[in-house]
Amino acid sequence: MKGGNISSHQTCPTRTDVPFVSQYQQVNGVRKKDVDVSREDGRNKLAYCVTDIPPWYLCIFLGTQHYLTAFGGIIAVPLILSQGLCLQHDSLTQSHLISTIFFVSGLCTLLQVTFGVRLPILQGGTFTLLLPTMALLSMPEWACPAWTQNASLVNASSPEFIHVWQSRMQTIQGSIMVGSMFQVLVGFSGLIGIFMRFIGPLTIAPTISLIGLSLYDSAGRSSGTHWGISVMTAALIVLFSQYLRHVAVPFPTYSKEKKLHTSWLYIFQIFPVLLGITLSWLICHLLTVCNVLPSNPTAYGYMARTDTKGDVIGQAPLFFFPYPGQWGVPSVSLAGVLGILAGVISSMIESVGDYHACARLAGAPPPPRHAINRGIGVEGLGCLLAGAWGTGNGTTSYSENVGALGITRVGSRMVIVAGGFLMMINGLFGKICAIFTTIPIPVIGGMFLVMFGVITAAGVSNLQYADMNSSRNIFIFGFSMFCGLVIPNWITKNPTAIATGIVELDQVLQVLLTTSMFVGGFMGFLFDNTIPGLERHTSVSSDDPITTMESRKVYDLPFNLTERFTSSSWVRYIPFCPSYTSSELVSPENSDSLSSIREDERPNVTPIIISVSP
Repeated sequence: MKGGNISSHQTCPTRTDVPFVSQYQQVNGVRKKDVDVSREDGRNKLAYCVTDIPPWYLCIFLGTQHYLTAFGGIIAVPLILSQGLCLQHDSLTQSHLISTIFFVSGLCTLLQVTFGVRLPILQGGTFTLLLPTMALLSMPEWACPAWTQNASLVNASSPEFIHVWQSRMQTIQGSIMVGSMFQVLVGFSGLIGIFMRFIGPLTIAPTISLIGLSLYDSAGRSSGTHWGISVMTAALIVLFSQYLRHVAVPFPTYSKEKKLHTSWLYIFQIFPVLLGITLSWLICHLLTVCNVLPSNPTAYGYMARTDTKGDVIGQAPLFFFPYPGQWGVPSVSLAGVLGILAGVISSMIESVGDYHACARLAGAPPPPRHAINRGIGVEGLGCLLAGAWGTGNGTTSYSENVGALGITRVGSRMVIVAGGFLMMINGLFGKICAIFTTIPIPVIGGMFLVMFGVITAAGVSNLQYADMNSSRNIFIFGFSMFCGLVIPNWITKNPTAIATGIVELDQVLQVLLTTSMFVGGFMGFLFDNTIPGLERHTSVSSDDPITTMESRKVYDLPFNLTERFTSSSWVRYIPFCPSYTSSELVSPENSDSLSSIREDERPNVTPIIISVSP
């Protein structure tokens, strides 16, 4: 979740002597009911800051945690996309898509942490691009042939079937690659600051809320294969994430000072989705082994079995090496490009909020303009790489992992670097990704019930930054939401209603008007910027935060590139390059870190965007 005020943040002294789970060791021996992570007086103290380098074993452990935190969102994208690509009955190709998205997500994470915004922020697949992609694939010319819906008629190795899904993938790839160039331009040119002046909560709330609402059909289809298993999965995720999140579990821990001892970990708060899926998956496997679930493919509940995908693990190669153009030469669809642009704009808005939230939780100064510009630009490059590799999706910053920083109290970017490497390595092992395809469909449906509901609510929560006592604002939000539901539904049921006589224009309108996120967001943007009335919201400030030595340590370019660039006067005209002079710096000695700056000297910034990615 994205939230908080970006003008308040913690400063974090360099602490390299803090052992792992030190925040949990404080509660060792204390009754669990007295422990509340979110209310501890010392919750603002971090074990490691952005520029600190924890021990290698801690980097690997916490990097794995971040990777597992993003697990649910990352695998959900290719599993949903496979429906539009006619791959429901080709588990091996699904595993290759999962391998590819893990590999590219890890690569983009390394680029973002090293050359982008340089904060500990993970990159992964995004639902903001999934929505226009599914709208493109729902067009009549891309409808899946009837025989691809019958498992007995699908031969995954036949040239005809390969052409069916690869032709769709190639169109998606080209559209994402062209659309991502807009994000690259907006980021590296510094235009993101101008865009944010016109985008407020009344635009963001319907845009993000409709992402979750428009995916109800996918959640319903998956859950409907066995409602009992789906409800159980959702109930377990809710139990772990809401009811047991403040319950600490004892784990054996070793340190040089205390040797072998017990530490308390909030395991349910860190891995609720992973634990819920794993437990439901295990129960389905036991029901399959005991032959409780029906073995007839046409019977209700058959899809809850864990052996419906055949020997996909045995068929999958031990190693799988994703590479650009592995599905063929990308092609471009104008309708697809414009649809992807709507998703790219939404993704950029979310990411700006993520950067500020990440800086606050990691104990870093607010990100300066050049860092935000680089971050958005590198995310655009990440989408370009994702399109070239053929994930069928782009990349964006993950809010779930930003929240994990507040749980672990470890804000080191080296942890995210470790997580990025682990994601790339995971993508290279074909059999591991093949295991994920054996997750029963109703288990995935249960995960969707929770995930899409949270996305919807997170979008609505942006309205806390608008005056909802105003009839103007109530009208804008209500009308935008209703149009975002009604218009796409009607266009989907009447695909021939749009007939301008120009085929390309018909395709563009078809994709845009069946993308709920675009319709609702556009209505909110239009009315919020044209209907007269007092300004009821504020957007992220374009004022640059005060430059300090601490800020330079966090956001300057790596490998001493900043020192090389600042020696040239022309660098100050490049929006994504730091352009400091010694007179502009506030030294730690004079300021006692950024926290000593008087409140009235802080930049006038406002609450950030709240959403969930993907």
